[in-house]
Amino acid sequence: MKVSEHISLKEATKSQTATRNSIDNTPDELQLGNMQRVANDCFEPLRRAKNIPLGISSFFRCPTLNKAIGGSVTSQHCATEDSKGINAAAIDIDADIYGGITNEEIFNWLKSNVEFDQLISEFPDETGEPRWVHISKREHTNRNQVLRAIRKNGRVSYEVL
Repeated sequence: MKVSEHISLKEATKSQTATRNSIDNTPDELQLGNMQRVANDCFEPLRRAKNIPLGISSFFRCPTLNKAIGGSVTSQHCATEDSKGINAAAIDIDADIYGGITNEEIFNWLKSNVEFDQLISEFPDETGEPRWVHISKREHTNRNQVLRAIRKNGRVSYEVL
């Protein structure tokens, strides 16, 4: 089964933590629809524009898996309704998996070319290169928030860019 043209359901739900802990990370119909939205509206346009394989470091996390990895209780990776009842999903893209492009290029292209809820430069290295790029999309009312995730005093915080 496919989530989108270039993303299989197996790739979208793969998790070493889920495997190790026997967690069933299978999305329900609503979650799958939310995953398809972010895949088709954000990932696939980037994939077509760059015409190269793109690595996914994290996509769907069922609530049990999200809790097991210490994810936020409001994580859009759970591909469900947020606190306002709006359906959303998130995907983390990592250029380092296949190469041919940088995470900075991915971040800048997405920022300029697709509608999104949140676009996050995740934990940039000393040169400013994101270690991966997080993008999410809501069913409607996308905020187009552009953020940078950093660690401060052992905690994750977000800076508006």
